[in-house]
Amino acid sequence: MSMNLSAKLEELQGGDRQLETTAALCEIRTQLQEFTKSVESCQSEVSEVKRDMVAIKQELETVQLVKEEIEELREYVDRLEEHTQQRKLRLLEQGLTFFLSYAIFTAVLGMLQFGYNTGVINAPGKNIANFIKDVYKSRYGMDLHDDTVNRLYSVAVSIFAIGGMVGGFSGGMIANRFGRKGGLLLNNVLGIGGASLMGFTRISHCYEFLIFGRFIIGVNCGLNTSLVPMYISEIAPLNLRGGLGTVNQLAVTVGLLISQVLGIEQILGTDEGWPILLGLAICPAVLQLVLLPACPESPRYLLITRQWEEEARRALRRLRASNQVEEDIEEMRAEERAQQSEASISMRELLCSPTLRAPLLIGVVMQLSQQLSGINAVINYSTFLFTSSGLTEESAKFATMGIGAIMVGMTLVSLPLMDRTGRRTLHLYGLGGMFIFSIFITISFLIKEMIDWMSYLSVVSTLSFVVFFAVGPGSIPWLITAELFSQGPRPSAMAIAVLVNWMANFVVGIGFPSMKAVLDNYTFLPFSVFLAIFWIFTYKKVPETKNKTFEEILALFRNSNGRDSFRDDHIYGSALNCVNGLEQQLLPPPPPPLPAPLDVKRDSVSEQWSGGEAGRPPPRLPATRHV
Repeated sequence: MSMNLSAKLEELQGGDRQLETTAALCEIRTQLQEFTKSVESCQSEVSEVKRDMVAIKQELETVQLVKEEIEELREYVDRLEEHTQQRKLRLLEQGLTFFLSYAIFTAVLGMLQFGYNTGVINAPGKNIANFIKDVYKSRYGMDLHDDTVNRLYSVAVSIFAIGGMVGGFSGGMIANRFGRKGGLLLNNVLGIGGASLMGFTRISHCYEFLIFGRFIIGVNCGLNTSLVPMYISEIAPLNLRGGLGTVNQLAVTVGLLISQVLGIEQILGTDEGWPILLGLAICPAVLQLVLLPACPESPRYLLITRQWEEEARRALRRLRASNQVEEDIEEMRAEERAQQSEASISMRELLCSPTLRAPLLIGVVMQLSQQLSGINAVINYSTFLFTSSGLTEESAKFATMGIGAIMVGMTLVSLPLMDRTGRRTLHLYGLGGMFIFSIFITISFLIKEMIDWMSYLSVVSTLSFVVFFAVGPGSIPWLITAELFSQGPRPSAMAIAVLVNWMANFVVGIGFPSMKAVLDNYTFLPFSVFLAIFWIFTYKKVPETKNKTFEEILALFRNSNGRDSFRDDHIYGSALNCVNGLEQQLLPPPPPPLPAPLDVKRDSVSEQWSGGEAGRPPPRLPATRHV
C-alpha cells in the first residue's frame, strides 16, 4: 500500500517537473522570439544608419566642393583687388598734359564769367542809380523817389541770382541731352546775349535792358556753375582731380578781382564807363566759344552715357597725351557697373533713393556752407562794411580790392593742398577759421566807437575771414558735389545742389541789408551760428574723397561703415553670402536618436557612430568668412 502511494507521489512529482519544464521552455521560446524581433529591428535601423552615413558622406563631399569654390572665389577677388589697386596706382601716376591744361583753361572761362558778374555790379552802383533817375525823368518828366531807385537797383542786382537758379536747375537736363561740352557751347549764346543787353543799356536809354541782361547772364552763370565742375571732374586724372577742381574757384576769384579793379573810378567806374564794364562780360563767352570746339567731350559721358567707346578712347588719348588709356577705360567701366542700377536717374528717383539720399544731403549742405557762411555779404557789401567800421570811402574801396586779391592768392595756395591734405580736412579748417573771425568782426563792430584802432581789427578780421573761405568753402563744395555721385545721377544731383546754392545766394543778397538794419552790430552772429552747424556736420557726415575713384566713393555710401577695401564691396559680400547660404542648406540635420537598445551589439553600433556620445551629430565644417 505504501509502495503504491510512493509510486503515485513520484509520478505526480515527475508530472509537475514536466509541466514546469514545458512552461519554462515556452517562456524561453517567447523570449527568443522577442529577442529575434529586436535583433531584426536593430539590423533594420543599422541599415538605415548606414544609408544615412553614405548620404551624409556624399553631401559632405558636395559641401567640400562648395568650400573649394568659395576659396577659389576668394582668390579671384584677391587677384581682382590687387589688379584694382595696381590700376589705381597707375592712374595716380598720370600727370598734367598740355591739352588737358588747354581744356581746363577753356572750361573755367565759364566760372570766370560767374565771378566777374558777381562783383561787377558793386562798384558802379551810384552811377547806375543816377542813370535810372535820368531815364525815368526823361520818359515821364518827373523825378523818381530814392526808395524806388534803390528798389530798381536791388532788382537789377538780385535778378542775377534768380537767373542763376533757372540755369543751375536746368544744368542736369542740358548736360544729359547735349553733353558737357555741347552744353557749354550753347550756353555761350546766352552769355553773349546778356552781355550785349547790358552793354547797350546806356545807348538805348532803357534800364529794362540792364535788368533783362542781368537775368540772361544769370542763367548763363547758373549753367556754368553746373556744367563746368562736372566737365572738369570727369576729364581730370584721379591724382589731380582735387587741384584741378579748385581751378573753378580760382577762376571765380580772378573774375571777381578783375571786376573790382576795372570798377574803380580811375578806369570804368564812371557814368560813361559802367556800360562798358558790364558789357565786358562778352569777352569770356566769345573766347570760350572760339576755344571750346578744339576740346574733346567728356570721356565718361561718351563711354557711360552714350556708349561710344571709340570716341571715348580718342578723347582720352588727346587728354592724356598717350595711347595707353586702358586703365582709364577700366576705371570707367567699373564705375558703370557699380551704378548700373542708377543709370539715367531722374530727380524724383534721386530724391527717393536711399543710397543716394546721403550724398545728396551732403552736397546740398556743402553748397549751403558756402553761401550761408556770410561771404556774399562781405563781397556785395564790403565797401559799406568797411566805411561803417570807420574807414574813409577811398580806403574802403581799396580794402575791397584787397579782398579779391587775397581770394586769388589763397585759392592758388589751396591748389596743391587739395590733393595732399584732402577735401574734408581743408573744409574743416576753412569753416573753423571763418567762425573765429566772424566773432572777431562782431566784436570789432561793438567796440569800434570806444577804441579807435578797432576799425583796423575789423579790416584784418574781414580779410582773414576771406582767407579761410578761399582755403575751404570757396572751392570744395563745387568739387565734392561732382565727386560724390557716379555718372548716372551726377547731372541731376549737380542741378539740385547748384539750385540750392543760387537760392541761398539770393536769400543772402536780399536779406542782408534788412538783417543789418535789425541786428546792427550783431549782423554776423547768425553767420557764426551757421558756420558752427556746418563744421559739426562736416566733421560727422562728410567722407574724405581724396585719391578715391568714383567707384570707391559710391561704395562708401553703399556700406554703412564706409570702409575702402574692394573686398567690402556689396558684390563680393553678396556672392559669399549666397554661397554660405548654399552650404547651410547642404549640411543635413543630425539623425534622430535610436530607441533604447535591448542588446549590447546595437549599443556598440551607436557608439561607433557617435564616438561614444549618444545622439551627438557629426562635427560641422568651420564656418566660412562672411564679409
